[in-house]
Amino acid sequence: MDTILSVREVGKTYQSAGKSLTVLHQINFEVAVASTVSIVGPSGSGKTTLLGLCAGLDRASVGSIVLNGVSLDTLTEDERARVRNQYVGFVFQNFQLLPTLTALENVMVPLELRGAGNSRQVALDLLDKVGLADRGHHYPLQLSGGEQQRVSIARAFSNAPRILFADEPTGNLDAETSENVEKLLFDLNHDMGTTLVLVTHDLELASKTQRIIRMKGGQVVSDSMIDKTNR
Repeated sequence: MDTILSVREVGKTYQSAGKSLTVLHQINFEVAVASTVSIVGPSGSGKTTLLGLCAGLDRASVGSIVLNGVSLDTLTEDERARVRNQYVGFVFQNFQLLPTLTALENVMVPLELRGAGNSRQVALDLLDKVGLADRGHHYPLQLSGGEQQRVSIARAFSNAPRILFADEPTGNLDAETSENVEKLLFDLNHDMGTTLVLVTHDLELASKTQRIIRMKGGQVVSDSMIDKTNR
């Protein structure tokens, strides 16, 4: 099976006030194209730091990360930004929508940054897919939390990413809204063939992915496939 993400002997150390703090130690795993993977573990286990390294938001202190065939290790900030723009989508816990733009405009931003000529129509189609065709003219503050997260999912899929990174995508949502957002993520993952890597505290959500990577103290303590045959 083709690999979209390869993480080899990765570590991350921060320097603060003359002291070193190592938050990730010798992380190793690969992610197959179009698969779904969750990364779980207690707060402070390094999940979000690892997600940021895999997505090219930050650089590992040691080790190697290859994303869609591109080694991130030696890239400049601008080069990593180009890789993200080309291959990566993001969904965050706190939505990160631009408050001065409408829902439609928020979805259009990545498309316009890429110079897409049909950005408005693509954004309208994506809002329709996430059930917000009639809310495109509303600003984030006029939308519920669940609606804001659906806009952020539409935005994440606007550049047809090869891989989507989701950091606690349901962390700020009630149970019913969470269920709707989860279904949306998995449906779009399936329909668009996008690889999904998500960080979550929610073990029920994690169990819906094909594989769970458990972290503790900055290390991977288990990596297991989920048996879906009895589900």
